[in-house]
Amino acid sequence: MLFRSRICDFDTLTGSLRSLPTRKRVAVVCPGDSHTEYVIRRALEEQTADFLLVDGGLTRWNIGEVCRLYPGRVEVRPAATPDDAARMAVEMVREGHADVLMKGSINTDNLLRAVLDKERGLLEHGRVMSHVTAIEAPGYSKLLFATDVAVIPRPTLDQFDAMLRYAVSVCRSLGMAVPRVALLHCTEKVSEKFPHTLSYEELKRRAREGAYGDVFVDGPMDVKTACDPESGELKGIKSPVCGNADVLVFPNIESGNTFYKTMSLFGRARMAGMLCGTTAPVVVASRADTGDSKYTSLALACLASAE
Repeated sequence: MLFRSRICDFDTLTGSLRSLPTRKRVAVVCPGDSHTEYVIRRALEEQTADFLLVDGGLTRWNIGEVCRLYPGRVEVRPAATPDDAARMAVEMVREGHADVLMKGSINTDNLLRAVLDKERGLLEHGRVMSHVTAIEAPGYSKLLFATDVAVIPRPTLDQFDAMLRYAVSVCRSLGMAVPRVALLHCTEKVSEKFPHTLSYEELKRRAREGAYGDVFVDGPMDVKTACDPESGELKGIKSPVCGNADVLVFPNIESGNTFYKTMSLFGRARMAGMLCGTTAPVVVASRADTGDSKYTSLALACLASAE
């Protein structure tokens, strides 16, 4: 689903959910913490999502009150343990009873065990699971996407290929007709000493041959060259990606995660993120993420699920 106008900030993103033909339904595993409560109440109030709450005995707030306030929009399913809740919620998504899976107060490892179950999980055989992050950074005129900051330690060529495809797909769900993808490195030089730069050359070849649709893919380049027009001009680099990147593809999880945390802490950026490659988007927020970040992550996942 490609929106007619491009979504350039999170306020527009969350507002656009109300233009969907039907509200998305979100299965929440162990909705017990205050940030998850905030997300559920805000989404119900703003009419951006409905919920299937699978309670594994960790809930510390009044779910019954929410059910009474929003009749027909919240369903509660009890589970004996958090692990049972994870399996039940994954099954609900598999069966089409929910469009998005969201982590509550359950431990991430426990949730992913259910998501990655080979027989009853959400990752089909041969698929790559990756993470896409959206960043609303002060001083940048549009949302910036980054991959992979959370899942894949050192991507292989096949994993880079999947990361690029997922990020471009998310961009298109937000109205970006021709996403601009920067393949990141510390310099512009390709070298066997840095094997990821050899993978970048293959990704660019595939892009030229149309493997990713209408898209610009360029690199290696550093973050400043990708996002600052003056840097590319000073270096004499002529590329539609330089200074105007929509997607940053990081060479490894160390650089990606450091960028993510730095932008959040020192850059005061608003953040959203989700797992991709699964049969439905999965929101697995960090314990340190704010309620607002968790809400924008949910909104991003709901919009991506409409693709």
